[in-house]
Amino acid sequence: MQSQVANATLFVWLRGTGVYRSRDDVDDDDEDLEDDEEDEDPAPSVTVSVMRMRARGSATPDAPVPFELEATTKLEQPEGAGVWVKVDIKKMAEDWFRRPRDNLGLMVYANPSTGVDGKLLVNTDTDGEANPNMPFVELYLKDGRKRRVRRSTGLNCDENSGEVRCCRYPLEVDFERFGWDFIIFPKKYVANYCSGDCPYVYMQKYPHTAITHMARNKTGPCCAPRKMSAINMLYFDHDLNVVFGVLPGMVVERCGCF
Repeated sequence: MQSQVANATLFVWLRGTGVYRSRDDVDDDDEDLEDDEEDEDPAPSVTVSVMRMRARGSATPDAPVPFELEATTKLEQPEGAGVWVKVDIKKMAEDWFRRPRDNLGLMVYANPSTGVDGKLLVNTDTDGEANPNMPFVELYLKDGRKRRVRRSTGLNCDENSGEVRCCRYPLEVDFERFGWDFIIFPKKYVANYCSGDCPYVYMQKYPHTAITHMARNKTGPCCAPRKMSAINMLYFDHDLNVVFGVLPGMVVERCGCF
């Protein structure tokens, strides 16, 4: 994939204390609360670490799996049910994009690993149906291809430009509005379209195109795409496999008279 990682965040559910403190209770007796704060134990501090799995190399198969500390964050155990902890893993995701074979997985753990009730603080169960709080990665990509910048020979307009000649207009296509829920990415994209008149003055610019068109059809040239580009797409196939494909001719880059 000719893409670069713009942002990559790992979301991990950190279990809370199970106790909710109401603001109304705090306001009812502020003086007593101030007296009790000195004796009350502070919320336990939890350190969430992300370890990157490395290859064993020449070590024996029964050797311990090598892990490398990738990121860490420290916070207090929250009240109530829990919170999502965000961990920046952009550097690791960038390495995986450059060398996919190095993606051997990662390990997430908390220190301490359990709360006062003996239950694990970090939820790492990946069974999505049974665990709504399973960890996940939010990934944003950007096009990493280098493009040559050159002046376009076509006109670019918008709905308020008032241009009557052949011009390229913006058009956003929303796949979700079509009901195409099998498309994972992108959910929408700018396709553009061509519209406008092609006066005979265009013969000065495209004389051969105009003359041959009139010779075949006995009509003037019409406004149509002169240059198209492709888009990258992730989608589910009939077997629910995730497929990456490059679809040509999906974006109008330039319009002209044919």
